[in-house]
Amino acid sequence: MKGMNMSNMKSMKHMKMGKNMTMKGKHMIMKMPGGVTMDMTGLKQKFWLSLILMVPIILMSPFMGMKMPYEITFPGSDWAVAVISSVLFFYCGLPFFHGALGEMKQHKPAMMSLISMGITVAYVYSVYAVIANNIFDVRPRVMNFFVELATLVVIMLLGHWIEMDTIMDAGSAVNKLAALLPDVAHLVQANGKIKDVKVAQLKPGDQVMIEAGEKIPADGKILKGSSMVNESLVTGESKLVKKHVKDQVIGGSTNDEGSIQIKVTGTGKSGFLSRVMDLVSSAQSHKSAKENMADKVSGYLFYAALAAAIIAFVAWSIVHSVAFAISMAVSALVIACPHALGLAVPLVVSRTTSLAATHGLLIRNRNALEDINHIHYALMDKTGTLTEGKFKVNGLKSFDSHYSDAKVLSILASIEQSSSHPLATGIMNAAKAKHVKFDKASNVSQITGVGLKGSVNGQEYEIVARKYLRKHHISFDSTVFNTLASRGNSVSFLVTNNKAVGIVGEGDQIKPGSKRLIRFLNRHDIQPVMLTGDNPIVAKKVAHDLGDISYQAGLLPSDKQKLVAKYQKKSGVMFIGDGVNDAPSLAKANLGIAIGSGTDVAIESADVVLVNSDPKDVISLVDLARHSNIKMVENLWWGAGYNIVAIPLAAGLLAFAGIVITPTVGAIVMTLSTVVVAINAMTLRIK
Repeated sequence: MKGMNMSNMKSMKHMKMGKNMTMKGKHMIMKMPGGVTMDMTGLKQKFWLSLILMVPIILMSPFMGMKMPYEITFPGSDWAVAVISSVLFFYCGLPFFHGALGEMKQHKPAMMSLISMGITVAYVYSVYAVIANNIFDVRPRVMNFFVELATLVVIMLLGHWIEMDTIMDAGSAVNKLAALLPDVAHLVQANGKIKDVKVAQLKPGDQVMIEAGEKIPADGKILKGSSMVNESLVTGESKLVKKHVKDQVIGGSTNDEGSIQIKVTGTGKSGFLSRVMDLVSSAQSHKSAKENMADKVSGYLFYAALAAAIIAFVAWSIVHSVAFAISMAVSALVIACPHALGLAVPLVVSRTTSLAATHGLLIRNRNALEDINHIHYALMDKTGTLTEGKFKVNGLKSFDSHYSDAKVLSILASIEQSSSHPLATGIMNAAKAKHVKFDKASNVSQITGVGLKGSVNGQEYEIVARKYLRKHHISFDSTVFNTLASRGNSVSFLVTNNKAVGIVGEGDQIKPGSKRLIRFLNRHDIQPVMLTGDNPIVAKKVAHDLGDISYQAGLLPSDKQKLVAKYQKKSGVMFIGDGVNDAPSLAKANLGIAIGSGTDVAIESADVVLVNSDPKDVISLVDLARHSNIKMVENLWWGAGYNIVAIPLAAGLLAFAGIVITPTVGAIVMTLSTVVVAINAMTLRIK
């Protein structure tokens, strides 16, 4: 979906739907093996035509050399069947020939090559039979395979139809996301009048009115009004969210009650849904290790089936007849078609990514999920990940007689007002609540991993953690610090001229889902480790409240990345963080999970993004990943394992005992395996 205008998503002519599918107008185009494309309309036409042509072929032809009670014969009926079969072979079988040609050009013969070989052998030999029987009048009469040819083409086309329908259902998450946006928006003009415009015409800065019950047409910030907004279809959160002036809203969510006016902040590629669709499409088009394995198995099956067919043909030509030998060879080729095998992994992947997307789990790199059974450590950030990240000032004290508590708060607010950090937000809220006046600091800059510094009324100040004071040998009241820290507060100091003049303690709340996540990880042999830049006392308090979790405190972003590498020497590691300061660790981990809310979800360094910012969603992710892997293995067995028995039987290994698999039975067995694979993939669920 990259580069597409999200607002125009519903009306665009070309839409990528999944791994090998595209929408072109009202036609679904699917990339078939060998690089050939076929639209759903063309496939249906060929299927229905082949089905119609199959009826007279069956009525006018012997089945496996036996005259059937319903068989209709007349002078020239054999030639009529040959003509009808030629139409079926050359027109309805055309997709298989194109696919086989593409596979041969790539030096990767697979399913389409097998099908083409099977129907070609059946057709050529059947034409020979008609000529031999009607022109040369050979005795005994040569058996033709027109019925087998017709049924094989019909069943294979039906198999492709089933495949396309199933993949369309499995990969429909992108379509569902695109359909969330309305067609029309109520644009507020400069004169205050409302004008209905196409959503595609909206641009950042436009003001839009949304009435109760209407869908929000684009990402934006509320200018007027308040409402309860339903974001369930976008984020997976079932509860209505209260929105006030200055709050962000997401395009595609529903304004449940009241009228609101928003200022558009994101359209097109910058919109939330567009980025979600980028993530889903990227995940579905990313080749996984298990798909590579499936491709290799398909290649092995091709050569195994070809060898079995050749051996069967030679052996049965010697001990029985050429006609019987061809039947056995064709059966071996048909039953080994890797149709189901090629479908086994993509269907599970499409189902996984679409299912995850509708539950607020945005998978950017599905390869990472395949390592889930090898992950035994879960390293996670504290603030904003395990805790709410909404700090409240619980204690503030001046250490200097020249600084009142109010002045300390004023200076803190002056420096922190330019910061978006949760601690800064807590200080600003406290200053406003107490009506403390503050100026705008100058020369504000970050002290990496420590805090901020800036100038207020010509005086230089630093807002730092305890480790900064210890490093620079600055004395402070440890009693006050210990009291605030022991209560779970994050503690900062106000420093000027190498002297601590004030202290502030801010408290955070543990997210409701955090404890549940820790219990889950411990039960499933994944050791949780909390990594935080906060002081050890606060970290210890949070770890104690969470339960059975170890921790390391006072860390810089680079320290966290080093710890990820350290744990990776022992086993696989998942890292859960906010995706900003934790970006190096998210990229380094075997599975990087970014917790981000709303429109801040596009985090390039993570493998998975949790829209709802709820740590318990990691439980759903781990559960989904494990069951997805199980489904992949099961499908690989369904798609290829049955050939261990089927190919020898199709080649006539037990023909002496009366057990014979004809081409028709072979096609039916192959198609049934495809249906089983599709059904098995679609039974994947998320708890």
